[in-house]
Amino acid sequence: MDLQRKLIAELLGTLWLVLGGCGSAVLAANFMPDTNLGIGLVGVSLAFGLTVVTGAYALGHISGGHFNPAVSLGVLAARRINVREAAAYVGAQVIGGILGMAILVAIATGVDGFKIGTGEGESTLAANGWAQLSPGGYDFVAAVVVEVVLTFFFLLVILGVTGREAPIGFAPLAIGLSLTLIHLISIPVTNTSVNPARSTAPAVFVGGDVLEQLWLFWLAPVVGAVLAGLLHRMVIEERADTIEGHG
Repeated sequence: MDLQRKLIAELLGTLWLVLGGCGSAVLAANFMPDTNLGIGLVGVSLAFGLTVVTGAYALGHISGGHFNPAVSLGVLAARRINVREAAAYVGAQVIGGILGMAILVAIATGVDGFKIGTGEGESTLAANGWAQLSPGGYDFVAAVVVEVVLTFFFLLVILGVTGREAPIGFAPLAIGLSLTLIHLISIPVTNTSVNPARSTAPAVFVGGDVLEQLWLFWLAPVVGAVLAGLLHRMVIEERADTIEGHG
């Protein structure tokens, strides 16, 4: 399976994640607020999880279904891919995320009065942030902790359910459900990143404070993912020589 096919799969999968996840937040979360038609926090959480489930089942057999630079770097730390492949994946994921957001912007601006920005009545396109950009007003420390810890556990789930001894065929479901849980926890804190490509996509279009805070939503998820990859490789994963020794 050549690298080009893998990169196309990663681009499309990340595009789908941003369009489906951020799209649900921008278009449907508060739809007709005087009715019960909006999907709210739970609906947005499910939407992000569903994009991963469907994307991984459709494209995971081609590329592994990372759709997230932190995942690729965590998998690299676990020594399941090489540096060249991880770097190429990250580039494809960022491009895919931006393309997905461009499609969302084209849809969202089709209604009168829709404005992009951080001011009152403007849409941040589901951007991530802390302090004034946090949905619940959470500070910098809370943002760091939630992004590092939740990405760490996200990678532990991914590495665990894709390991040699994991049940076959259930990995996309477990990964999607874990991402849903992560959003249920952290949307109030940072709007949930755990994915630098997903964070970069709205920041490119919103600019301003969102772009200035973007660095954290690269650093924190990558730190959490790499720590999980190292821990899994050195402590959790059963070695080939250990397996042979049991034989």
